[in-house]
Amino acid sequence: MGRYEDFFRKSIEDPAGFWGEAAKEITWFEPYEKVLDDSNPPFYKWFPGGKMNTCYNALDRHVEGGRADQVALIYDSPVTGTIRKFTYRELLDKVSRFAGVLRSLGVEKGDTVVIYMPMIPEAAIAMLACARLGAVHSVVFGGFAAHELAIRIDDAKPKVVVSASGAREVTRVIEYKPLLDRALEEAGHKPRSCVIYQRDFVKADMTPGRDHDWEELVQKAEPTECVPVDATDPLYILYTSGTTGIPKGVVRDNGGHAVALRWSLEYIYGVKPGEVYWAASDVGWVVGHSYIVYGPLITGCTTILYEGKSVGTPDPGAFWRVISEHDVKVLFTAPTAFRAIKKEDPNGEYLKKYDLSGFRYLFLAGERLDPDTYHWASDLLKKPVIDHWWQTETGWPITANCMGIEEFPIKPGSSTKPVPGYNVKILDPDGKELPRDKEGIVAIKLPLPPGTLPTLWKKDDRFVESYMKPFPGYYYTSDGGFIDSDGYVWIMGRMDDVINVSGHRLSTGEMEEVVAKHPAVAECAVVGVSDSLKGQLPVGLVVLKAGVDGDPKEIVSDLVRMVRDQIGPIACFKQAVVVKRLPKTRSGKILRGTIRKIADCEEYRMPSTIDDPAILGEIEEALKTIGYARKD
Repeated sequence: MGRYEDFFRKSIEDPAGFWGEAAKEITWFEPYEKVLDDSNPPFYKWFPGGKMNTCYNALDRHVEGGRADQVALIYDSPVTGTIRKFTYRELLDKVSRFAGVLRSLGVEKGDTVVIYMPMIPEAAIAMLACARLGAVHSVVFGGFAAHELAIRIDDAKPKVVVSASGAREVTRVIEYKPLLDRALEEAGHKPRSCVIYQRDFVKADMTPGRDHDWEELVQKAEPTECVPVDATDPLYILYTSGTTGIPKGVVRDNGGHAVALRWSLEYIYGVKPGEVYWAASDVGWVVGHSYIVYGPLITGCTTILYEGKSVGTPDPGAFWRVISEHDVKVLFTAPTAFRAIKKEDPNGEYLKKYDLSGFRYLFLAGERLDPDTYHWASDLLKKPVIDHWWQTETGWPITANCMGIEEFPIKPGSSTKPVPGYNVKILDPDGKELPRDKEGIVAIKLPLPPGTLPTLWKKDDRFVESYMKPFPGYYYTSDGGFIDSDGYVWIMGRMDDVINVSGHRLSTGEMEEVVAKHPAVAECAVVGVSDSLKGQLPVGLVVLKAGVDGDPKEIVSDLVRMVRDQIGPIACFKQAVVVKRLPKTRSGKILRGTIRKIADCEEYRMPSTIDDPAILGEIEEALKTIGYARKD
């Protein structure tokens, strides 16, 4: 039996023994009574009775244990031309002082704090300061629309909002304070105070009595010690989109979260304490929570907080520069970032300027990793490129090639095998388990491992309705896929990305894989649009690589032929259109649902997470050229 099989079997057959062993890597103020309380399914509790503090595990214990002078956090901001490094001792001082600021504003254990900030060290400091006090933070992606921020303020009901004057993007400055002011006007709940970090390139107007300057408060603050919390107490709320338009507040506990993230850094990502780990994401997303802030610091790594893009800050060599300059061992980012690099620098010329000899692995998640992008990155880097799959709800990976356990051969298009702790099953619509190689609904047999969502914020009923009710005894992932004969998991896309063509259920993800193989295509999306005869038909949108000057009509003809050859005439893939760019969220996910509604002339709500709203007009015009997006 291989090492992975041994790990996986023990995690499923004896979860208490497996995670009890992992919990030894965390510092507990008081021992837990038991590893898993499964007395009230589906509301499982990990490490009940245990007392600890997440901030203590991320900072204090490393300072006490000999890492005081090791760099904890590197702030690398090409948009402002700034690089700052903070040792564990320095970061602990800043966090404990800002915890003193929050305490002076009345924040206590169990209170909520909304954090609305750009990618600056103060965002991580605010998160850790909340954890230090036992307060519950809710980070809202910086630059979110005022209405969306107001919804989250009303749901979380924060005592304090922490924000900044603004952010600098590639070519523009985004002022946060006017957005915050409008959100506070709209919100029914009125926070007691706002703390504003003033950046040197944009100044915020302050509201007397309510708004406070970060620096002024810090200068007067007293450092604050960690407040012990129950392992089952909430650490944070992170809002994820809901089908009703009302966001779902995913709750993360303290104890299980710390245990799972500490385990994952070493066994999934293959990173040891003291090494440099970089998640090129944003603190507003779950990746930023798990793998910019908490995971690396709990492990004793050096983490990078990067304020920039994969291209344009200043060029497609941006990521290679950061890896080389800071001796990054492992990078985790979204496939979209690499598709952007591939589009701008298809031959990898910028890579030649940098030494990546110390770099070990590239992990990609957040969007489906198409085989073409996998091969491009793998051939360019000559390093393992690892696709892995997880969700905001789970907080850490469900499937991966666990580089710290046993490395498996890579199958492009698959995120390899279930991570220990996740008993992944494929079900039919009636909840019956399907055999290998049969596509169906991806579900996870309960209990979920530690670190996953115990419930939704103050909405236990919605938690059950959304995730537990569809298939009793299982967590419903909303994704479709299959497990092959070797035990590899293939995620084919959200269940609403499965289309029905003349009674045949077909995966648009599979079609995207084929389209992405074309040498001229940088990235693509395939969506199902309504058809009076066949029910639905697939339509492709493709972005071409930089420098491609072929006839778009010929490229589309190639794509139609390729899908016909590789999937078959049953796919009915006959139409595609070349576009300059695809509509995406700020985290890089393609807005397929919105594209589908535009094509079908349906009303749609402007997605709050969209990167650039103007792009939707471009998509509508492009779809009109092939007969969609116009009223009959």
